Amino acid sequence: MMRVKTILAAAAISLSAALAGCTTGGMFYAADYSARKDSGFQMPAIPIYKVPAKFHRQPVSYQTKEQPGTVIVDTKNKFLYYVMGGGKAMRYGIGVGKEGFEWKGTTTVAMKREWPVWTPPAAMIKRRPDLAKWRGGMPGGPENALGARAMYLFNKGGDSGYRLHGTPEWSSIGKAMSSGCIRLMNQDVIDLYERVKVGAKVIVM
Repeated sequence: MMRVKTILAAAAISLSAALAGCTTGGMFYAADYSARKDSGFQMPAIPIYKVPAKFHRQPVSYQTKEQPGTVIVDTKNKFLYYVMGGGKAMRYGIGVGKEGFEWKGTTTVAMKREWPVWTPPAAMIKRRPDLAKWRGGMPGGPENALGARAMYLFNKGGDSGYRLHGTPEWSSIGKAMSSGCIRLMNQDVIDLYERVKVGAKVIVM
């Protein structure tokens, strides 16, 4: 009986790990979506079992001519790839622009911010008057629309107005719900933020 209990316990642990990780090339990678404190803010855990496994952060095989450090956003399939080189990339599930707010192009990460202030643009306030209270900027925090981190995308004309950013709305990952920005789960955007350098090339396609 004790042997059966031991086997069942081991199976439960393996299943739990599988929900938050993957095996790639014989190596196990576990993405952490647990609650944590970050820069004085309490960031809640994500019930990752409710997010399709393909959208969990994971290293994957990825062939590209782009240099390591490049970010490639696949809006159709809702994936963001951070190119690591050697035919590998870190893949993240993302939320993208809803109908009428889609865009494509090549930009550069010009700035990075932790727990950034979010200032809704005038056009958004016009669509949603309830956001007028944040006209001067919504302070950073767990409820902020930009989440735990933001990377600001610029093009030849300057600020594109688009960001790679976190979101408290983890259920929006894999969907087209934003006003054009690329959103990631907060735990994922922190991981991406630590990898991406200012000046990095970002290709949105």
